[in-house]
Amino acid sequence: MTEDKKRQLRSQAWFGRQDKMGFYYRSFLKNSGFPQDQFEGRPVIGICNTWSELTPCNAHFRTIAEHVKYGVLDAGGFPLEFPVSSLGEVTMRPTAMLFRNLAAMDVEEAIRAHPLDGVVLLMGCDKTTPALLMGAASADLPTIGVSGGPQLRGVYRGKYIGSGTNIISMSEQLRAGEVTLQEFHEAEGGMNRSAGHCMTMGTGSTMASMVEALGVGLPENAAIPAADARRNHLARMAGRRIVEMVNEDLVLSKVMTREAFENAIRTLAAIGGSTNAVVHLLAIAGRVGIDLTLDDFDRLGREIHCLVDLMPSGRFLMEDFYYAGGLPVVLRTLGERGLLHKDALTVNGKPIWENVKDAPCWNREVITTFEEPFKPEAGIAILKGNLAPNGAVIKPSAASPELMQHTGRAVVFETIEDLHHSIDDEDLDIDETCIMVLKNCGPKGYPGMAEVGNMPLPQKLLKKGIRDMIRISDARMSGTAYGTVVLHVAPEAAAGGPLALVQNGDLITLDVAARSLHLHVEAEEMERRRAAWVPPTPHADRGWAKLYIDHVLQADKGVDLDFLVGRTGSPVPRDNH
Repeated sequence: MTEDKKRQLRSQAWFGRQDKMGFYYRSFLKNSGFPQDQFEGRPVIGICNTWSELTPCNAHFRTIAEHVKYGVLDAGGFPLEFPVSSLGEVTMRPTAMLFRNLAAMDVEEAIRAHPLDGVVLLMGCDKTTPALLMGAASADLPTIGVSGGPQLRGVYRGKYIGSGTNIISMSEQLRAGEVTLQEFHEAEGGMNRSAGHCMTMGTGSTMASMVEALGVGLPENAAIPAADARRNHLARMAGRRIVEMVNEDLVLSKVMTREAFENAIRTLAAIGGSTNAVVHLLAIAGRVGIDLTLDDFDRLGREIHCLVDLMPSGRFLMEDFYYAGGLPVVLRTLGERGLLHKDALTVNGKPIWENVKDAPCWNREVITTFEEPFKPEAGIAILKGNLAPNGAVIKPSAASPELMQHTGRAVVFETIEDLHHSIDDEDLDIDETCIMVLKNCGPKGYPGMAEVGNMPLPQKLLKKGIRDMIRISDARMSGTAYGTVVLHVAPEAAAGGPLALVQNGDLITLDVAARSLHLHVEAEEMERRRAAWVPPTPHADRGWAKLYIDHVLQADKGVDLDFLVGRTGSPVPRDNH
């Protein structure tokens, strides 16, 4: 490395000084046995690790981090691993989403405060991916993402079962009396049988796909199973590549461009991805300074076919997706039809098209052609109307076709506790033609916008064989979930949106083709109800939850905190002594 390049390294402001502070910074690092020439003048690479025993999806990240370290050392860099908040979707209450922005702050400030020239992000479980991308985007160093990979297929009595998706279906079967508690427990043991995030096209797999589609991860990042040795190989190659990125000054903002986000939105539609990706992509774009809106998702994804037959929309699982060719096949299919910005730069230094133009498909049952798609025009739909002035989302690929245009009587649940208390009451005035409405579960109302939008159906209707109804809320739902579920209604009820004013018996019309969500209540009556409306009492008066409630943006803005939007970059801070 030339002297000019050494002087340009950000870490040299710590380790390249011949004064009191240079002595201070170098001497304490030497207590780990590192020779001075290993970190002075070499690119210092931070490995941002979300390993935690409280996050089972990321339980294998210590091993992945070791392989990244080997790659960094191979390329002449100096790796230093550091921890940040790890958001375990399956264990955190009230919801991991409440802490996404806190983790993003952790990442951003850790990167900026330390002597780092580049960063490798290790992420897997749902909220770890957007949190790390948001924080890294605001810091804007050379950055590469390494996802942890999906679990192996779930297997129960000789059949494949999918994480999340079959939890939902089997819990409804249990409530309907169709399976026993013993069978329920038996399925638990066969579902999650390796490290990794959900092996359905849930939010974990969707966001890993977004990392690859954005160009922030190496080709094949999305689908290699966590237990497959090729996941470790990819981690090692990422470690090598990040050193080259530092030398090229390939910072994250040069990769995450407007074109990259448009590629990601079209990819989201083509894979039948999670609705959660909408709020996450909006938030990540806000950190880079790109004006992404809900209208972009509808405009870009509206005519895109779903090409991937994966749960929850279809039959197969992420392991099958990888063996069929993975995301490069989907990207190639989009590119061949002019639906991909082919020149968008990726972290390996190549345009995205060069990475995928020759990608072979090995199984057309799993990844279909554009001419004969799994589901036509099934991208995420953005709904607007007097019930959702700023928008709401629905995932057509996971919905029931017969309910996509429907008018029904509202059955209203004011809170999640109201829902749980009432849903199995035999006297609840509800039938399958009704529309279930859940309030006060948005960003401020829950708080944190929990994954409760796919409400359980009334037990008395389950026993009749009903398995889907229209459900509307300001909440989110798991990417592994399914059903005709309208989500992310904005503004939310707790912020005084029209959703707060819906009453039992009101007629609501859902028309997905027309992108409409309409409440059949006259404006004068709505004004009367608004005058009588009392805002709910905030859930917190101190700590992070209060800061969150006071500053969180609505779903159509990505649910970031208002003061975190944008980027500061990575100027070298003042000395600490």
